[in-house]
Amino acid sequence: MSEPSVRTDRALFLDRDGTLIVDKVYLADPAGVELIPGTGAALRRARELGYKLFLFTNQSGIGRGYHTIDDTYRVNARLEELLALPRPVFADLCIAPEAPGQPSAYRKPSPRFIIEMIARHGLDPAQCYLVGDNASDHQAALNAGIHPIMVRTGKIDPGSIPEVARHGSPVFENLAAFVQTLA
Repeated sequence: MSEPSVRTDRALFLDRDGTLIVDKVYLADPAGVELIPGTGAALRRARELGYKLFLFTNQSGIGRGYHTIDDTYRVNARLEELLALPRPVFADLCIAPEAPGQPSAYRKPSPRFIIEMIARHGLDPAQCYLVGDNASDHQAALNAGIHPIMVRTGKIDPGSIPEVARHGSPVFENLAAFVQTLA
């Protein structure tokens, strides 16, 4: 009897600031990257379960002129280094550099990145989750037709909890607590 194969059509779309790392607001210095406890182990477990990982981050500090896209790449590289997982950690990533109010195709709550990644990587939307800490993450997941998961490690606005509850979206203490529920 052969071993069951690991599914490759499921994914976690992950917000960065407040979900994977401590939100330092307009983080431009890689030295400031601080993993939220349990993040590395949670992502390792998700990968073992066959989930592809996608980084999905709004970085309005670029559009506002506070830092550059290269700063963001350096911060992301430090994130990957601290995760200590085989690289590439993320199957793909989307950095939305626009500030609110600027024209943007990818800035959350836009579902465009998710929809493109589902098509590009042959993902099953019913097996995809967006894990984030604010209303735009939640809405992006709903807009894309995937499961929204909220974590309390970032900027979750207590006022958004009723909206999250109205959709039946679960709220977890952190990414690690959510990943423990995956099979």
